[in-house]
Amino acid sequence: MTEDNKKQVKKPAKGPDRKANRRGAARLAAVQALYQMDIGGAGINDIFAEFESHWLGGEVEGDKYLPAEAAFFRDVVSGVVRDQAKLDPLIDDALSRGWPLKRIDAILRAVLRAGAYELEHRKDVPGRVVVSEYVDVAHAFVEAEETGMVNAVLDQIARQFRADEFVRAGG
Repeated sequence: MTEDNKKQVKKPAKGPDRKANRRGAARLAAVQALYQMDIGGAGINDIFAEFESHWLGGEVEGDKYLPAEAAFFRDVVSGVVRDQAKLDPLIDDALSRGWPLKRIDAILRAVLRAGAYELEHRKDVPGRVVVSEYVDVAHAFVEAEETGMVNAVLDQIARQFRADEFVRAGG
């Protein structure tokens, strides 16, 4: 396993298997699945079958993945696929001028799409948590400068979909 691939693996959390840990693992898996669909052209049913049988809570090349909440994984992946035509222009608007989404690395596109989907549709998760979780996911794949971009873009999108949360919290 190369050093770059090792960054993609999350080790099991110490302590109880909390719902937050399973959702974090589901987010990581969703981003990896979306990335694989984007660069490899895999279909959603093939992705679900592969990830649910081999990746979610399984051992890959000797490294144990955190157990993931499969329903949450499926919701994020299928939601991004369903809403991509609406999500992409939203992300484009939040990106700096001259950097359309199509020029962004495929893994960052997956992170931004998943985060934007969750901000719009998963009101059961606080907006700041969504942004923070996807910045953490981005850290597994890219450098700090790029995670700052993920934070800025998702924060801007969060303020569109969750303005009331940010007003109440004073920022």
